[in-house]
Amino acid sequence: MLENSSIEFENLVKLSSFKTDYDVLSSLSHEGLKKEDYIEICKRLERAPNRTELGMFGVMWSEHCCYRNSKPLLQNLPTSGKRILVGPGENAGVVDIGDGQRIAFKIESHNHPSAVEPFQGAATGVGGILRDIFTMGARPIALLNALRFGLLEDKKNVGLLEGVVAGIAHYGNCVGVPTIGGETSFNTSYSGNPLVNAMAIGLLETKDIVCSGAKGIDYPVIYVGSTTGRDGMGGASFASAELSNTSLDDRPAVQVGDPFLEKGLIEGCLEAFKTGNVIAAQDMGAAGLTCSCSEMAAKGEVGIELDLDLVPAREQGMTPYEFLLSESQERMLFVVKPGKENDVMKIFTNWGLKAQVVGKVLKERVVRVLYQKKIVVDLPADALAEDTPVNEHSLLSNPPKYILDHWKWTEENLPFSNEKGITVQDKIKKDRFFTWNNILLKLLDDPTIASKKWIYNQYDYQVQNNTIIPPGAADAAVIRVRDIDSKKSDKLINKGLAAVVDCPNRWVALDPERGAIAAVAEASRNISCVGGEPLALTDNLNFSSPDHAIGYWQLAKACEGISKASLHLDTPVTGGNVSLYNEIRLSTGEIQPIQPTPVIGMIGLIDDINTIVGQSWINEGDLIWLLGVPLEASSLLDNRISLSCTAYLENIFNLHTGRPPEIDLNLEKLIQSFLRKSISNQLILSAHDVSDGGIATALAESVISSGLGAKCIFPNTSNRIDSLLFAEGGSRIVISISPSKLSEWKLNLRTFARENSFSIPAMQIGHVQRDPSLSISQANVELIQLSISQLASSFNNAIPRRMS
Repeated sequence: MLENSSIEFENLVKLSSFKTDYDVLSSLSHEGLKKEDYIEICKRLERAPNRTELGMFGVMWSEHCCYRNSKPLLQNLPTSGKRILVGPGENAGVVDIGDGQRIAFKIESHNHPSAVEPFQGAATGVGGILRDIFTMGARPIALLNALRFGLLEDKKNVGLLEGVVAGIAHYGNCVGVPTIGGETSFNTSYSGNPLVNAMAIGLLETKDIVCSGAKGIDYPVIYVGSTTGRDGMGGASFASAELSNTSLDDRPAVQVGDPFLEKGLIEGCLEAFKTGNVIAAQDMGAAGLTCSCSEMAAKGEVGIELDLDLVPAREQGMTPYEFLLSESQERMLFVVKPGKENDVMKIFTNWGLKAQVVGKVLKERVVRVLYQKKIVVDLPADALAEDTPVNEHSLLSNPPKYILDHWKWTEENLPFSNEKGITVQDKIKKDRFFTWNNILLKLLDDPTIASKKWIYNQYDYQVQNNTIIPPGAADAAVIRVRDIDSKKSDKLINKGLAAVVDCPNRWVALDPERGAIAAVAEASRNISCVGGEPLALTDNLNFSSPDHAIGYWQLAKACEGISKASLHLDTPVTGGNVSLYNEIRLSTGEIQPIQPTPVIGMIGLIDDINTIVGQSWINEGDLIWLLGVPLEASSLLDNRISLSCTAYLENIFNLHTGRPPEIDLNLEKLIQSFLRKSISNQLILSAHDVSDGGIATALAESVISSGLGAKCIFPNTSNRIDSLLFAEGGSRIVISISPSKLSEWKLNLRTFARENSFSIPAMQIGHVQRDPSLSISQANVELIQLSISQLASSFNNAIPRRMS
């Protein structure tokens, strides 16, 4: 097939009618296109593209813009639901939260730019996702982020973390949108290829949702915002290629943002949208003017003519190629009603922004570009934005051999453990004994588990004065949803919104389907743990190259997992982002892929913010209960819990192996439903899901955050002690209740069982104590006894110590 393509290509470039004034092969390489792409372009145009047109195809046919590798998989995701107003295909998804209120939300990546220019890469990632939100007519009300880095023992990773966090903080703080939550993990696979996923949420302020499809023949096209410069050239193509040791040379492909200009752009856009004079809007993100023109034309089934002589330029002597492929930030493109151009432009002038008529809508479905009174581009809009190529991949019929080999591992491979601890061989085969106290402190010192205060204390999470639960206080962030009726703008209402981002990449790496199911389940569980009803999700699929059979298999199985879980938990997918080729070519020539990381961003509705709960204990004497797979369950016989793929295994044995637990989606859905009802009825005082590090870590986190101790007694079981303390999975949630409501609590359990023909697995495991310590025993044998100061020291200092 490739040989035939090469022959066809050679014959094509020899034809006089397909002669070009540029070197085809080197230009294709520069644009990230293949010979097969060039053949297809020539067939569609019935001529050779000029150099500018080839550049436009390069960005629009990149994975970043057209999802040429992932589109067939994305089409299988569930996207409809009773609250979904806008699904995939627009700038952001939109859901109905009742009372005439609508929420727009989306997640996107800025991975490659952040690898080579961490501050600007992360900052412009925030700016880009905010534009996706307010382009829909929504005022941004919150930001979250999901970050991945290599181990902090490497100074390069320390520098990347510093730069990325500073960039996120700078843009979000300056533009005045609170960064209310997120998650950060560390693994060697992300060294040199960090992941920076930004999620934004907005509350619609316009009567109608603003969409991107252009309408109205001869309607004027208006350019709004910053001037166009040479920054960000080829950013979309850059984001669709692997990184290497020479990627620092690609710094010009990283955009430069101006959050203060964006702040004015938000206000100007919302004001303009409210006039009803804007027919369609599109921000200029990846591929700049090329993408905005192409997508607006294709979605509206019309054409757009653009005159580059009218585009506000930042630099002199810019070529059509540079104008069209620039990714200068804070720019928008509108289609407006005829005769209303000046009204719209005046709004932006009042906000100190550029606004200029630069073109018009055409009946002919083309993107036509003029420069110095000449046509320099004349391309079918659909060929650029809708009818784009799809790469065919063969899906492995079975998991790769290395995966199957990992799945053979069981906890029986571990050394014997007793009530005191466990003996582990270090790297030089020397025996070392760890007490359970030692192990818990070591887990709390893992930067993936440890406090992220060093990160979120750099963010302004209180700006706009709506944050109810700030970062680190609960399993999900919570903000108040204000009434946007202008007559009642100061009125506070009790409605809230919960938001979270999640991905257990350690699990996904060894079972992409189970791991992706767990990502959706954990996001939903975290929303439920604060009392929210999970509504919908947006996903960011961060994977390595799909050109390798294993990479594509990981992507396909993860999509299957997301589909299964979102269907079962009633959390449809409203859109998202795909970021492939997240791998780095080392100086040895070896390719290092990241752990596959399908990040789930989810929002949930809270009817009454006065009923929400956090993860902290509230009162001395409160009873501690465990919901989910009981502690008596054997991790050898019950595949819903396991030591495989756990933080314990990785931190203590330096092992990442086994098959991750299977999420029981029926159990998950029922437990979450019961939990939400119990929180709404104010029976539960705190809730915290059991995640990385198992139940011992979850208990320690609640102790640290509250400053109150806990005394827990676990049942006698035949399970290993380490499994009892540190196993993961099981849809487990640690809750606390008042002893005065114990009878009502038990009645609540019985009532739910009767109404649902299912008994929620629930057991009391301890109580909250004034003594500032965490005590865990089994029968009369003490397993863990640590003071709050010991726990907090490991938990709170893990990241600052490494950063210093």
